[in-house]
Amino acid sequence: MKVTQLTVFLENRCGRLAEVADILGQNGINIRGFSTTEAAEYGIVRLIVDDPERARRLLHDAGFTTHFSHVICVRVPDRPGGLAQVLDQLAAAGVSIDYLYSISFQNICFAVRDIDRAIELLAGKVDLMSDEEVRAL
Repeated sequence: MKVTQLTVFLENRCGRLAEVADILGQNGINIRGFSTTEAAEYGIVRLIVDDPERARRLLHDAGFTTHFSHVICVRVPDRPGGLAQVLDQLAAAGVSIDYLYSISFQNICFAVRDIDRAIELLAGKVDLMSDEEVRAL
């Protein structure tokens, strides 16, 4: 089955990703999964949302460049080797993977330039996870 993925191209500047999330959230569109890629001057956000057509229209109207593509979403067995089991089947058939990302959304990781400041800003406002908590998932 093919799943519609919305790709958004944006300038690599502080707050631009928040704008995308705000536009979608304020319009009742739920983000089911996402991936970000960065370069020096721009970023690429890949989104799985519950209403891709409407999300694309809203973001386009706000000045964002967007693109639709299709991905495959798979339930991976939650055990050691579960991902390898899926990837091995594709590799054995010569199917190359361009990229992959998780669509389970409750727990996310951020890479930021000032990690100590980010932790300070978020402490007490969101549930920050420790190494031990992440490993126990």
